[in-house]
Amino acid sequence: MKQKKIFVLVGHPDSDSLSSQFATSYVYGAKERGHVVRRTSLGELSFDPILHKGYKERQELEPDLLKLQEDIKWADHFVIIYPAWWSTMPALLKGMFDRMWLPGFAYEFYKTGPFAGLLWKPLMKGRTARVFVLSDSPPIFARLIFGDTTNEIRKGILWFSGFRPRVKKIGPLKFISEPRVERWKLRFHRWGGRAY
Repeated sequence: MKQKKIFVLVGHPDSDSLSSQFATSYVYGAKERGHVVRRTSLGELSFDPILHKGYKERQELEPDLLKLQEDIKWADHFVIIYPAWWSTMPALLKGMFDRMWLPGFAYEFYKTGPFAGLLWKPLMKGRTARVFVLSDSPPIFARLIFGDTTNEIRKGILWFSGFRPRVKKIGPLKFISEPRVERWKLRFHRWGGRAY
């Protein structure tokens, strides 16, 4: 298997979480197979997740957000692990994307021609992304009740900027036993080795 540069982002605000444990297993598996890995835990970063003026005015990016951009540009494969809260990603993760997923970094709108401002150039083409969404409920149950709750990250964020994204929902985790946690860790370890 070809060596890949993998960036793993733990999208849970708490560094002591199942998301973090599974990320650790993924990273170990990837490194054992010779992949080069960088990892960041969102809860350990310092930035303002609020766009105070929307996109009307440019809000300078904090050093931690600039480093995130650098790590994402560096990677061939971008892995995000986060819990589903109220059928979406945690607010801090959404705030991160709001702040740093900007023109010139992830995409660029065409400025001339008949579709100026409508069509865009994705700047992350040729890269893959894998999103692991952890859920308290069984994924099939959540899908039947709430529909596809990953469209925002899969299509609106990653696909829009050129990534080839795939999503894996994992659950139910609310009353998970320690043996089942260990079984999931083994799966993440294998997925890391395959840069899955």
